[in-house]
Amino acid sequence: MAGVLLASVRARDLGDLTLEQLSNVAVSSVSGRSEPLSRALGSVYVISGDDIRRSGATSLPEALRLAPNLQVARTGPDGWAITARGFNGPFANKLLVLMDGRSLYTPTFAGVFWDAQDLPLENIDRIEVISGPGGVLWGANAVNGVINVVTKAAETTRDLLVTGGLGDEESRAVAQFGGNMKAGTYRVYGMSNSLDDSPHDRLQGGFRSDFGTQRDKFTVQGDLYESGDLHGGNVIARWSRNVHEKDSIRVQAYYDATSRNQQHLDTVDLALDHVLGSRGPHSILWGAGVRRVRDRIDNVPGTFAFLPEKKDLDSWNVYLQDEIAFGERFVGTIGAKVDSNEYTGAEFLPSLRFGWHPDTDNLVWAAASRAIRAPSRFDRELFLPGAPPFLLAGGPDFQAEVSYVYELGYRGQPSEALSFAVTGYYDDLQRQRSIAPGPAGATVENDREGHQWGAEAWASYHVLKSWRLYAGYNYLDRTLSVRPGATDLQPESSIGSDPKQWAKVRSALDIGRSLELDVMLRYYDRLENIDVPSYTAVDARLGWNLARRVELSVYVRNVFDDRHVEWAPGEELDRSYFVKALIRF
Repeated sequence: MAGVLLASVRARDLGDLTLEQLSNVAVSSVSGRSEPLSRALGSVYVISGDDIRRSGATSLPEALRLAPNLQVARTGPDGWAITARGFNGPFANKLLVLMDGRSLYTPTFAGVFWDAQDLPLENIDRIEVISGPGGVLWGANAVNGVINVVTKAAETTRDLLVTGGLGDEESRAVAQFGGNMKAGTYRVYGMSNSLDDSPHDRLQGGFRSDFGTQRDKFTVQGDLYESGDLHGGNVIARWSRNVHEKDSIRVQAYYDATSRNQQHLDTVDLALDHVLGSRGPHSILWGAGVRRVRDRIDNVPGTFAFLPEKKDLDSWNVYLQDEIAFGERFVGTIGAKVDSNEYTGAEFLPSLRFGWHPDTDNLVWAAASRAIRAPSRFDRELFLPGAPPFLLAGGPDFQAEVSYVYELGYRGQPSEALSFAVTGYYDDLQRQRSIAPGPAGATVENDREGHQWGAEAWASYHVLKSWRLYAGYNYLDRTLSVRPGATDLQPESSIGSDPKQWAKVRSALDIGRSLELDVMLRYYDRLENIDVPSYTAVDARLGWNLARRVELSVYVRNVFDDRHVEWAPGEELDRSYFVKALIRF
Protein backbone atom coordinates (compact mmCIF):
# COMPACT_ATOMS: atom_id res chain seq x y z
CA MET A 1 0.00 0.00 0.00
CA ALA A 2 2.51 2.58 1.09
CA GLY A 3 4.07 3.98 -2.05
CA VAL A 4 7.46 5.29 -2.89
CA LEU A 5 7.46 8.98 -2.02
CA LEU A 6 10.62 9.99 -3.80
CA ALA A 7 13.50 8.78 -5.96
CA SER A 8 16.72 9.93 -4.37
CA VAL A 9 19.32 9.41 -7.04
CA ARG A 10 19.30 8.33 -10.64
CA ALA A 11 19.96 4.60 -10.61
CA ARG A 12 22.66 4.84 -13.27
CA ASP A 13 24.65 7.06 -10.91
CA LEU A 14 24.58 4.68 -7.95
CA GLY A 15 27.68 2.87 -9.15
CA ASP A 16 29.64 6.09 -8.66
CA LEU A 17 28.55 6.69 -5.06
CA THR A 18 30.67 6.11 -1.98
CA LEU A 19 29.48 3.67 0.70
CA GLU A 20 28.48 6.62 2.86
CA GLN A 21 26.36 8.03 0.04
CA LEU A 22 24.85 4.61 -0.66
CA SER A 23 23.81 4.29 2.98
CA ASN A 24 21.79 7.48 2.53
CA VAL A 25 19.90 6.28 -0.56
CA ALA A 26 16.22 6.80 0.27
CA VAL A 27 13.92 3.80 0.74
CA SER A 28 10.26 3.80 1.73
CA SER A 29 9.15 0.17 1.84
CA VAL A 30 10.05 -0.34 5.51
CA SER A 31 8.47 2.64 7.26
CA GLY A 32 6.18 4.04 4.54
CA ARG A 33 8.05 7.35 4.45
CA SER A 34 11.24 8.22 2.65
CA GLU A 35 14.26 7.58 4.88
CA PRO A 36 17.96 6.80 4.46
CA LEU A 37 18.72 3.09 4.09
CA SER A 38 21.07 3.38 7.08
CA ARG A 39 18.14 4.29 9.38
CA ALA A 40 15.56 1.71 8.20
CA LEU A 41 14.41 -0.53 11.08
CA GLY A 42 14.28 -3.72 9.08
CA SER A 43 16.21 -6.19 6.98
CA VAL A 44 16.21 -4.43 3.60
CA TYR A 45 18.50 -4.70 0.58
CA VAL A 46 18.37 -2.33 -2.39
CA ILE A 47 19.11 -3.48 -5.94
CA SER A 48 19.91 -0.43 -8.05
CA GLY A 49 19.22 -0.02 -11.73
CA ASP A 50 22.95 0.00 -12.33
CA ASP A 51 23.31 -3.30 -10.44
CA ILE A 52 20.77 -4.82 -12.85
CA ARG A 53 22.51 -3.38 -15.91
CA ARG A 54 25.88 -4.74 -14.85
CA SER A 55 24.46 -8.16 -13.90
CA GLY A 56 23.46 -8.98 -17.48
CA ALA A 57 20.03 -10.18 -16.29
CA THR A 58 17.45 -10.49 -19.05
CA SER A 59 14.32 -10.76 -16.86
CA LEU A 60 12.97 -9.43 -13.59
CA PRO A 61 13.24 -12.79 -11.75
CA GLU A 62 16.85 -13.14 -12.87
CA ALA A 63 17.61 -9.62 -11.61
CA LEU A 64 16.30 -10.68 -8.19
CA ARG A 65 19.25 -13.08 -7.90
CA LEU A 66 21.23 -9.97 -6.91
CA ALA A 67 19.46 -9.76 -3.55
CA PRO A 68 21.38 -11.80 -0.96
CA ASN A 69 18.23 -12.16 1.17
CA LEU A 70 16.23 -13.88 -1.59
CA GLN A 71 16.19 -17.55 -2.52
CA VAL A 72 15.84 -17.65 -6.32
CA ALA A 73 15.62 -20.89 -8.32
CA ARG A 74 14.83 -21.32 -12.00
CA THR A 75 12.25 -24.08 -12.43
CA GLY A 76 12.20 -24.18 -16.26
CA PRO A 77 12.55 -22.01 -19.37
CA ASP A 78 10.25 -19.29 -17.98
CA GLY A 79 9.40 -20.59 -14.51
CA TRP A 80 10.80 -19.41 -11.18
CA ALA A 81 10.55 -20.17 -7.46
CA ILE A 82 11.36 -17.06 -5.41
CA THR A 83 10.98 -16.29 -1.74
CA ALA A 84 12.64 -14.89 1.38
CA ARG A 85 13.09 -16.91 4.58
CA GLY A 86 11.82 -20.19 3.27
CA PHE A 87 8.64 -21.92 2.10
CA ASN A 88 9.83 -21.65 -1.50
CA GLY A 89 7.99 -23.02 -4.49
CA PRO A 90 6.62 -21.99 -7.90
CA PHE A 91 3.77 -20.40 -5.90
CA ALA A 92 5.65 -19.17 -2.84
CA ASN A 93 2.66 -17.82 -0.94
CA LYS A 94 4.29 -15.84 1.88
CA LEU A 95 6.10 -13.25 -0.26
CA LEU A 96 4.31 -10.11 -1.45
CA VAL A 97 5.53 -8.57 -4.73
CA LEU A 98 4.61 -5.10 -5.97
CA MET A 99 5.48 -2.97 -8.97
CA ASP A 100 5.00 0.77 -8.42
CA GLY A 101 2.45 -0.07 -5.74
CA ARG A 102 0.50 -2.56 -7.89
CA SER A 103 0.24 -5.99 -6.30
CA LEU A 104 1.44 -8.94 -8.42
CA TYR A 105 0.13 -11.51 -5.92
CA THR A 106 -2.73 -13.67 -7.21
CA PRO A 107 -5.53 -14.52 -4.73
CA THR A 108 -6.50 -17.62 -6.73
CA PHE A 109 -3.50 -19.84 -6.07
CA ALA A 110 -1.63 -17.52 -3.65
CA GLY A 111 1.67 -16.48 -5.16
CA VAL A 112 3.11 -14.78 -8.24
CA PHE A 113 2.95 -15.90 -11.87
CA TRP A 114 6.51 -14.88 -12.67
CA ASP A 115 6.16 -15.62 -16.39
CA ALA A 116 3.55 -12.82 -16.58
CA GLN A 117 5.82 -10.15 -15.06
CA ASP A 118 8.03 -8.27 -17.50
CA LEU A 119 9.20 -4.74 -18.24
CA PRO A 120 12.22 -3.05 -19.82
CA LEU A 121 14.85 -3.56 -17.16
CA GLU A 122 16.40 -0.25 -18.17
CA ASN A 123 13.35 1.47 -16.63
CA ILE A 124 13.89 0.09 -13.12
CA ASP A 125 15.13 2.73 -10.69
CA ARG A 126 15.60 0.29 -7.81
CA ILE A 127 14.15 -2.81 -6.19
CA GLU A 128 13.66 -2.69 -2.42
CA VAL A 129 13.78 -6.21 -1.00
CA ILE A 130 12.57 -6.64 2.58
CA SER A 131 13.03 -9.97 4.27
CA GLY A 132 10.64 -10.33 7.16
CA PRO A 133 7.04 -9.25 7.75
CA GLY A 134 5.61 -5.99 6.42
CA GLY A 135 1.99 -6.39 7.39
CA VAL A 136 1.40 -2.93 8.87
CA LEU A 137 2.09 -1.16 5.58
CA TRP A 138 1.47 -3.90 3.04
CA GLY A 139 -1.15 -6.12 4.70
CA ALA A 140 -1.85 -9.82 4.34
CA ASN A 141 0.64 -12.15 2.62
CA ALA A 142 3.66 -9.97 3.46
CA VAL A 143 4.83 -12.68 5.87
CA ASN A 144 8.36 -13.64 4.83
CA GLY A 145 9.11 -10.54 2.81
CA VAL A 146 8.17 -7.80 0.37
CA ILE A 147 9.64 -7.04 -3.06
CA ASN A 148 8.89 -3.50 -4.23
CA VAL A 149 9.92 -2.71 -7.82
CA VAL A 150 10.19 1.05 -8.38
CA THR A 151 10.43 2.32 -11.95
CA LYS A 152 12.08 5.54 -13.05
CA ALA A 153 10.22 8.81 -13.36
CA ALA A 154 9.62 9.87 -16.95
CA GLU A 155 11.89 12.91 -16.54
CA THR A 156 14.93 10.59 -16.27
CA THR A 157 14.17 8.82 -19.59
CA ARG A 158 13.81 11.76 -21.99
CA ASP A 159 15.70 10.19 -24.87
CA LEU A 160 15.45 7.50 -27.53
CA LEU A 161 16.55 4.10 -26.27
CA VAL A 162 17.06 1.04 -28.46
CA THR A 163 18.31 -2.28 -27.13
CA GLY A 164 18.61 -5.67 -28.77
CA GLY A 165 19.94 -8.96 -27.52
CA LEU A 166 20.39 -12.47 -28.85
CA GLY A 167 21.39 -15.67 -27.10
CA ASP A 168 21.15 -19.41 -27.46
CA GLU A 169 18.01 -19.48 -25.26
CA GLU A 170 16.25 -16.21 -26.02
CA SER A 171 16.15 -12.95 -27.95
CA ARG A 172 14.94 -9.59 -26.70
CA ALA A 173 14.41 -6.10 -28.15
CA VAL A 174 13.20 -2.79 -26.69
CA ALA A 175 12.48 0.56 -28.34
CA GLN A 176 11.57 3.52 -26.16
CA PHE A 177 11.12 7.24 -26.59
CA GLY A 178 10.65 9.93 -23.96
CA GLY A 179 10.32 13.68 -23.99
CA ASN A 180 8.67 16.80 -22.64
CA MET A 181 5.02 17.75 -22.69
CA LYS A 182 3.07 20.62 -21.21
CA ALA A 183 3.86 20.76 -17.48
CA GLY A 184 5.49 17.32 -17.51
CA THR A 185 7.35 14.49 -19.18
CA TYR A 186 6.46 11.15 -20.77
CA ARG A 187 7.85 7.93 -22.21
CA VAL A 188 6.43 5.17 -24.38
CA TYR A 189 7.99 1.80 -25.10
CA GLY A 190 7.53 -1.38 -27.06
CA MET A 191 9.33 -4.65 -26.46
CA SER A 192 9.44 -8.23 -27.66
CA ASN A 193 10.88 -11.34 -26.09
CA SER A 194 11.27 -14.81 -27.55
CA LEU A 195 12.23 -17.96 -25.64
CA ASP A 196 13.46 -20.88 -27.71
CA ASP A 197 11.42 -23.37 -25.67
CA SER A 198 8.21 -21.32 -25.91
CA PRO A 199 5.87 -21.52 -28.94
CA HIS A 200 4.82 -17.88 -28.48
CA ASP A 201 6.72 -14.60 -28.58
CA ARG A 202 5.82 -12.03 -25.96
CA LEU A 203 4.86 -8.56 -27.17
CA GLN A 204 4.46 -5.72 -24.71
CA GLY A 205 4.01 -1.96 -24.80
CA GLY A 206 3.51 0.73 -22.22
CA PHE A 207 3.77 4.35 -21.22
CA ARG A 208 4.35 6.65 -18.25
CA SER A 209 3.67 10.35 -17.83
CA ASP A 210 4.58 12.56 -14.87
CA PHE A 211 3.25 16.09 -14.62
CA GLY A 212 2.05 18.73 -12.20
CA THR A 213 3.64 21.31 -9.92
CA GLN A 214 6.06 21.19 -7.02
CA ARG A 215 3.06 20.88 -4.71
CA ASP A 216 0.77 18.58 -6.70
CA LYS A 217 2.26 15.74 -8.75
CA PHE A 218 0.44 13.31 -11.01
CA THR A 219 1.54 10.04 -12.58
CA VAL A 220 -0.34 7.94 -15.12
CA GLN A 221 1.23 4.74 -16.42
CA GLY A 222 0.21 1.46 -17.96
CA ASP A 223 1.18 -1.67 -19.89
CA LEU A 224 -0.34 -4.11 -22.39
CA TYR A 225 1.10 -7.56 -23.15
CA GLU A 226 0.32 -10.72 -25.11
CA SER A 227 1.96 -14.13 -25.38
CA GLY A 228 -0.28 -16.85 -26.74
CA ASP A 229 -2.94 -17.67 -24.15
CA LEU A 230 -1.44 -15.16 -21.72
CA HIS A 231 -2.51 -11.55 -22.19
CA GLY A 232 -3.47 -8.59 -20.10
CA GLY A 233 -2.79 -5.03 -19.11
CA ASN A 234 -2.83 -2.49 -16.31
CA VAL A 235 -3.16 1.23 -15.71
CA ILE A 236 -2.14 3.20 -12.61
CA ALA A 237 -3.11 6.75 -11.67
CA ARG A 238 -1.37 8.43 -8.74
CA TRP A 239 -1.68 11.90 -7.16
CA SER A 240 0.53 13.23 -4.39
CA ARG A 241 0.50 16.55 -2.59
CA ASN A 242 3.26 18.04 -0.48
CA VAL A 243 1.24 19.87 2.17
CA HIS A 244 4.46 21.17 3.67
CA GLU A 245 8.05 19.94 4.15
CA LYS A 246 7.21 16.74 6.09
CA ASP A 247 3.48 16.38 5.45
CA SER A 248 2.24 14.66 2.29
CA ILE A 249 -0.79 12.85 0.89
CA ARG A 250 -0.81 10.18 -1.79
CA VAL A 251 -3.81 8.64 -3.53
CA GLN A 252 -3.35 5.77 -5.98
CA ALA A 253 -5.81 3.77 -8.04
CA TYR A 254 -5.09 0.95 -10.46
CA TYR A 255 -6.85 -1.53 -12.68
CA ASP A 256 -5.21 -4.81 -13.65
CA ALA A 257 -6.59 -7.47 -16.01
CA THR A 258 -4.92 -10.73 -16.91
CA SER A 259 -6.06 -13.91 -18.68
CA ARG A 260 -4.28 -17.22 -19.08
CA ASN A 261 -5.67 -20.56 -20.20
CA GLN A 262 -8.77 -21.04 -18.03
CA GLN A 263 -8.44 -18.00 -15.74
CA HIS A 264 -9.58 -14.39 -16.11
CA LEU A 265 -8.64 -12.02 -13.29
CA ASP A 266 -9.66 -8.37 -12.93
CA THR A 267 -8.48 -6.19 -10.03
CA VAL A 268 -9.53 -2.69 -9.01
CA ASP A 269 -7.62 -1.08 -6.15
CA LEU A 270 -7.80 2.30 -4.41
CA ALA A 271 -5.36 3.37 -1.68
CA LEU A 272 -4.73 6.48 0.42
CA ASP A 273 -1.56 7.21 2.41
CA HIS A 274 -1.04 10.29 4.59
CA VAL A 275 2.30 11.19 6.15
CA LEU A 276 1.56 13.68 8.93
CA GLY A 277 5.21 14.42 9.53
CA SER A 278 6.66 15.56 12.83
CA ARG A 279 4.38 16.39 15.73
CA GLY A 280 6.98 16.89 18.45
CA PRO A 281 8.72 13.51 18.88
CA HIS A 282 5.97 11.76 16.84
CA SER A 283 5.88 11.10 13.09
CA ILE A 284 2.52 9.64 12.15
CA LEU A 285 1.52 7.73 9.03
CA TRP A 286 -1.96 6.43 8.36
CA GLY A 287 -3.80 5.06 5.37
CA ALA A 288 -6.70 3.02 4.04
CA GLY A 289 -7.57 1.02 0.97
CA VAL A 290 -10.22 -1.04 -0.78
CA ARG A 291 -9.85 -3.73 -3.44
CA ARG A 292 -12.15 -5.87 -5.55
CA VAL A 293 -10.85 -8.89 -7.45
CA ARG A 294 -13.15 -10.60 -9.94
CA ASP A 295 -11.95 -14.14 -10.65
CA ARG A 296 -13.46 -16.27 -13.42
CA ILE A 297 -12.38 -19.86 -13.99
CA ASP A 298 -13.40 -21.89 -17.05
CA ASN A 299 -13.58 -25.32 -15.43
CA VAL A 300 -12.66 -28.30 -17.61
CA PRO A 301 -14.62 -31.50 -16.83
CA GLY A 302 -12.52 -34.40 -15.63
CA THR A 303 -9.61 -32.33 -14.29
CA PHE A 304 -10.16 -29.95 -11.37
CA ALA A 305 -12.66 -27.20 -10.67
CA PHE A 306 -13.11 -24.03 -8.67
CA LEU A 307 -16.64 -23.88 -7.31
CA PRO A 308 -18.18 -21.43 -7.84
CA GLU A 309 -16.59 -20.67 -11.20
CA LYS A 310 -16.99 -16.92 -10.70
CA LYS A 311 -16.11 -15.14 -7.47
CA ASP A 312 -15.76 -11.52 -6.38
CA LEU A 313 -13.18 -11.10 -3.64
CA ASP A 314 -13.64 -7.87 -1.71
CA SER A 315 -11.13 -6.58 0.83
CA TRP A 316 -10.43 -3.40 2.75
CA ASN A 317 -7.80 -2.16 5.17
CA VAL A 318 -6.90 0.71 7.45
CA TYR A 319 -3.63 1.27 9.30
CA LEU A 320 -1.90 3.67 11.68
CA GLN A 321 1.79 3.93 12.48
CA ASP A 322 3.67 6.23 14.85
CA GLU A 323 7.43 6.70 14.85
CA ILE A 324 8.57 8.10 18.19
CA ALA A 325 11.98 9.67 18.77
CA PHE A 326 13.49 9.21 22.24
CA GLY A 327 16.26 11.77 22.08
CA GLU A 328 18.81 11.64 19.28
CA ARG A 329 19.84 7.97 19.51
CA PHE A 330 16.69 5.99 20.17
CA VAL A 331 13.59 5.56 18.02
CA GLY A 332 10.54 3.34 18.30
CA THR A 333 7.84 2.51 15.76
CA ILE A 334 4.47 1.14 16.77
CA GLY A 335 1.79 0.38 14.23
CA ALA A 336 -1.12 -1.85 13.34
CA LYS A 337 -3.29 -2.64 10.36
CA VAL A 338 -6.77 -4.11 10.20
CA ASP A 339 -6.90 -6.05 6.95
CA SER A 340 -10.23 -7.64 6.01
CA ASN A 341 -10.48 -10.41 3.39
CA GLU A 342 -13.39 -12.30 1.84
CA TYR A 343 -12.93 -15.50 3.83
CA THR A 344 -11.85 -14.71 7.40
CA GLY A 345 -12.95 -11.10 7.79
CA ALA A 346 -10.87 -8.55 9.68
CA GLU A 347 -7.35 -9.64 10.65
CA PHE A 348 -5.25 -7.64 13.15
CA LEU A 349 -1.61 -7.09 12.12
CA PRO A 350 0.43 -5.25 14.78
CA SER A 351 4.15 -4.48 14.76
CA LEU A 352 6.60 -3.00 17.24
CA ARG A 353 10.08 -1.86 16.19
CA PHE A 354 12.89 -0.27 18.17
CA GLY A 355 16.20 1.19 17.03
CA TRP A 356 19.37 2.43 18.72
CA HIS A 357 21.92 4.60 16.91
CA PRO A 358 25.09 4.63 19.02
CA ASP A 359 26.55 6.89 16.30
CA THR A 360 25.85 7.85 12.69
CA ASP A 361 27.55 4.71 11.31
CA ASN A 362 25.83 2.03 13.36
CA LEU A 363 22.26 0.86 14.01
CA VAL A 364 20.92 -1.88 16.27
CA TRP A 365 17.25 -2.70 15.80
CA ALA A 366 14.68 -5.20 17.04
CA ALA A 367 11.12 -5.99 15.96
CA ALA A 368 8.10 -8.12 16.87
CA SER A 369 5.24 -8.60 14.39
CA ARG A 370 2.14 -10.64 13.66
CA ALA A 371 1.67 -11.53 10.00
CA ILE A 372 -0.83 -13.68 8.13
CA ARG A 373 -1.18 -15.49 4.83
CA ALA A 374 -4.83 -15.01 3.86
CA PRO A 375 -6.83 -17.95 2.45
CA SER A 376 -6.89 -18.19 -1.33
CA ARG A 377 -9.47 -19.76 -3.61
CA PHE A 378 -7.14 -22.78 -3.81
CA ASP A 379 -7.56 -23.30 -0.06
CA ARG A 380 -11.33 -22.85 0.05
CA GLU A 381 -12.85 -23.63 -3.36
CA LEU A 382 -10.65 -26.11 -5.27
CA PHE A 383 -12.16 -29.51 -6.01
CA LEU A 384 -10.37 -32.50 -7.51
CA PRO A 385 -11.67 -33.93 -9.77
CA GLY A 386 -14.16 -31.35 -11.00
CA ALA A 387 -17.26 -33.42 -10.12
CA PRO A 388 -18.18 -35.65 -7.16
CA PRO A 389 -17.00 -37.88 -5.66
CA PHE A 390 -14.12 -35.54 -4.78
CA LEU A 391 -10.68 -36.85 -3.87
CA LEU A 392 -9.72 -33.39 -2.57
CA ALA A 393 -11.92 -30.46 -1.58
CA GLY A 394 -11.14 -26.99 -0.36
CA GLY A 395 -11.65 -26.47 3.34
CA PRO A 396 -14.78 -24.39 4.04
CA ASP A 397 -13.33 -23.48 7.45
CA PHE A 398 -9.73 -22.91 6.34
CA GLN A 399 -8.30 -20.00 8.33
CA ALA A 400 -5.43 -17.61 7.73
CA GLU A 401 -1.94 -18.98 8.36
CA VAL A 402 -0.32 -17.04 11.22
CA SER A 403 3.30 -16.14 11.95
CA TYR A 404 4.62 -14.36 15.04
CA VAL A 405 8.02 -13.03 13.98
CA TYR A 406 10.82 -11.76 16.24
CA GLU A 407 13.89 -10.08 14.71
CA LEU A 408 17.18 -8.62 15.89
CA GLY A 409 19.48 -6.82 13.48
CA TYR A 410 22.60 -4.73 13.13
CA ARG A 411 23.72 -2.49 10.30
CA GLY A 412 27.07 -0.74 10.32
CA GLN A 413 29.86 0.90 8.37
CA PRO A 414 33.11 0.38 10.29
CA SER A 415 35.19 2.10 7.60
CA GLU A 416 34.79 4.08 4.39
CA ALA A 417 35.39 0.90 2.42
CA LEU A 418 33.23 -1.61 4.32
CA SER A 419 29.56 -1.81 5.24
CA PHE A 420 27.54 -4.82 6.38
CA ALA A 421 24.23 -5.94 7.88
CA VAL A 422 23.22 -9.01 9.86
CA THR A 423 19.78 -10.14 11.06
CA GLY A 424 18.62 -13.04 13.19
CA TYR A 425 14.96 -14.09 13.35
CA TYR A 426 12.59 -16.54 14.98
CA ASP A 427 9.12 -17.37 13.60
CA ASP A 428 6.35 -19.02 15.61
CA LEU A 429 4.23 -20.71 12.92
CA GLN A 430 0.59 -21.48 13.59
CA ARG A 431 -2.35 -22.82 11.56
CA GLN A 432 -0.20 -23.81 8.58
CA ARG A 433 -1.88 -25.51 5.62
CA SER A 434 -2.40 -29.28 5.68
CA ILE A 435 -4.44 -31.95 3.87
CA ALA A 436 -6.67 -33.99 6.18
CA PRO A 437 -8.29 -37.34 5.26
CA GLY A 438 -12.06 -37.68 5.56
CA PRO A 439 -14.87 -40.12 4.79
CA ALA A 440 -15.88 -38.14 1.67
CA GLY A 441 -12.33 -37.33 0.53
CA ALA A 442 -9.45 -35.18 1.73
CA THR A 443 -9.93 -31.51 2.69
CA VAL A 444 -7.63 -28.52 3.14
CA GLU A 445 -7.13 -27.75 6.85
CA ASN A 446 -4.84 -25.81 9.24
CA ASP A 447 -3.26 -28.70 11.15
CA ARG A 448 0.46 -27.86 10.79
CA GLU A 449 2.39 -25.85 13.36
CA GLY A 450 5.98 -25.28 14.36
CA HIS A 451 8.77 -22.74 14.20
CA GLN A 452 11.73 -21.63 12.14
CA TRP A 453 14.81 -19.60 12.88
CA GLY A 454 17.63 -18.28 10.80
CA ALA A 455 20.22 -15.63 10.08
CA GLU A 456 21.02 -13.51 7.05
CA ALA A 457 24.01 -11.27 6.45
CA TRP A 458 25.54 -9.29 3.63
CA ALA A 459 28.44 -6.90 3.11
CA SER A 460 29.91 -4.52 0.56
CA TYR A 461 33.63 -3.78 0.30
CA HIS A 462 35.42 -1.26 -1.91
CA VAL A 463 38.73 -2.95 -2.66
CA LEU A 464 39.63 -0.08 -4.97
CA LYS A 465 37.67 2.84 -6.39
CA SER A 466 37.24 0.72 -9.52
CA TRP A 467 36.53 -2.60 -7.78
CA ARG A 468 33.69 -3.55 -5.44
CA LEU A 469 32.89 -6.86 -3.78
CA TYR A 470 29.47 -7.91 -2.45
CA ALA A 471 28.74 -11.02 -0.40
CA GLY A 472 25.75 -12.54 1.36
CA TYR A 473 24.96 -15.62 3.45
CA ASN A 474 21.72 -17.17 4.74
CA TYR A 475 20.98 -20.00 7.16
CA LEU A 476 17.52 -21.45 7.75
CA ASP A 477 16.23 -24.16 10.10
CA ARG A 478 12.54 -25.07 10.23
CA THR A 479 10.59 -27.61 12.28
CA LEU A 480 6.95 -28.35 11.45
CA SER A 481 4.71 -30.99 12.94
CA VAL A 482 1.07 -32.01 12.77
CA ARG A 483 -0.98 -30.98 15.78
CA PRO A 484 -1.94 -33.85 18.12
CA GLY A 485 -4.76 -35.99 16.80
CA ALA A 486 -4.51 -34.72 13.20
CA THR A 487 -3.07 -36.20 10.00
CA ASP A 488 -1.45 -34.40 7.07
CA LEU A 489 -1.45 -36.17 3.68
CA GLN A 490 0.50 -33.55 1.73
CA PRO A 491 4.11 -34.25 0.77
CA GLU A 492 6.84 -32.14 2.32
CA SER A 493 7.63 -30.64 -1.09
CA SER A 494 4.23 -28.95 -1.27
CA ILE A 495 4.96 -27.15 2.03
CA GLY A 496 8.17 -25.62 0.67
CA SER A 497 11.61 -26.64 -0.57
CA ASP A 498 14.45 -24.73 1.02
CA PRO A 499 18.19 -25.20 1.39
CA LYS A 500 19.67 -25.09 4.86
CA GLN A 501 22.06 -22.42 3.66
CA TRP A 502 23.01 -20.44 0.61
CA ALA A 503 25.61 -17.80 -0.25
CA LYS A 504 26.29 -15.27 -2.99
CA VAL A 505 29.47 -13.38 -3.92
CA ARG A 506 29.57 -10.68 -6.57
CA SER A 507 32.47 -8.71 -8.05
CA ALA A 508 32.10 -5.45 -10.04
CA LEU A 509 35.35 -4.33 -11.69
CA ASP A 510 35.95 -1.34 -13.96
CA ILE A 511 38.86 -1.91 -16.35
CA GLY A 512 40.04 1.44 -17.58
CA ARG A 513 37.39 3.91 -18.75
CA SER A 514 35.38 1.66 -21.06
CA LEU A 515 35.40 -1.98 -19.87
CA GLU A 516 33.34 -3.59 -17.08
CA LEU A 517 33.76 -7.12 -15.78
CA ASP A 518 31.08 -8.48 -13.44
CA VAL A 519 31.11 -11.96 -11.91
CA MET A 520 28.58 -13.56 -9.58
CA LEU A 521 28.92 -16.85 -7.70
CA ARG A 522 25.88 -18.57 -6.18
CA TYR A 523 25.95 -21.57 -3.87
CA TYR A 524 22.78 -23.39 -2.77
CA ASP A 525 22.64 -26.29 -0.36
CA ARG A 526 20.71 -29.46 -1.15
CA LEU A 527 16.89 -29.38 -1.47
CA GLU A 528 16.26 -32.60 0.38
CA ASN A 529 12.51 -32.99 -0.05
CA ILE A 530 12.63 -32.77 -3.86
CA ASP A 531 16.00 -34.52 -4.26
CA VAL A 532 17.93 -31.62 -5.83
CA PRO A 533 21.66 -31.73 -5.02
CA SER A 534 23.65 -28.72 -3.92
CA TYR A 535 25.25 -26.69 -6.66
CA THR A 536 27.59 -23.78 -7.33
CA ALA A 537 27.01 -21.57 -10.37
CA VAL A 538 29.05 -18.68 -11.76
CA ASP A 539 27.64 -16.04 -14.12
CA ALA A 540 29.77 -13.38 -15.81
CA ARG A 541 29.30 -10.26 -17.91
CA LEU A 542 31.81 -8.26 -19.95
CA GLY A 543 30.61 -4.79 -20.95
CA TRP A 544 32.20 -2.34 -23.36
CA ASN A 545 31.15 1.32 -23.37
CA LEU A 546 32.05 2.37 -26.91
CA ALA A 547 30.86 5.88 -26.30
CA ARG A 548 28.74 7.75 -23.79
CA ARG A 549 25.54 6.43 -25.39
CA VAL A 550 26.61 3.08 -26.87
CA GLU A 551 27.15 -0.11 -24.88
CA LEU A 552 27.92 -3.69 -25.92
CA SER A 553 27.96 -6.64 -23.53
CA VAL A 554 28.31 -10.42 -23.41
CA TYR A 555 26.65 -12.36 -20.59
CA VAL A 556 27.40 -16.02 -19.86
CA ARG A 557 25.37 -18.13 -17.41
CA ASN A 558 26.97 -21.15 -15.71
CA VAL A 559 30.48 -20.31 -16.88
CA PHE A 560 32.18 -23.34 -15.30
CA ASP A 561 29.30 -25.83 -15.40
CA ASP A 562 27.81 -27.50 -18.48
CA ARG A 563 24.49 -27.94 -16.69
CA HIS A 564 22.91 -28.16 -13.25
CA VAL A 565 19.48 -28.51 -11.65
CA GLU A 566 18.04 -25.70 -9.52
CA TRP A 567 14.55 -27.01 -8.85
CA ALA A 568 12.93 -29.91 -10.70
CA PRO A 569 14.93 -33.15 -11.02
CA GLY A 570 15.60 -33.70 -14.71
CA GLU A 571 15.10 -30.01 -15.57
CA GLU A 572 18.74 -29.23 -16.27
CA LEU A 573 19.89 -25.68 -16.97
CA ASP A 574 22.64 -25.55 -19.57
CA ARG A 575 25.43 -23.06 -19.99
CA SER A 576 24.10 -20.19 -22.10
CA TYR A 577 25.10 -16.80 -23.44
CA PHE A 578 23.41 -13.50 -24.30
CA VAL A 579 24.88 -10.70 -26.43
CA LYS A 580 23.33 -7.25 -26.06
CA ALA A 581 23.67 -3.83 -27.66
CA LEU A 582 22.23 -0.63 -26.15
CA ILE A 583 22.07 2.77 -27.86
CA ARG A 584 20.72 6.06 -26.51
CA PHE A 585 20.07 9.00 -28.82
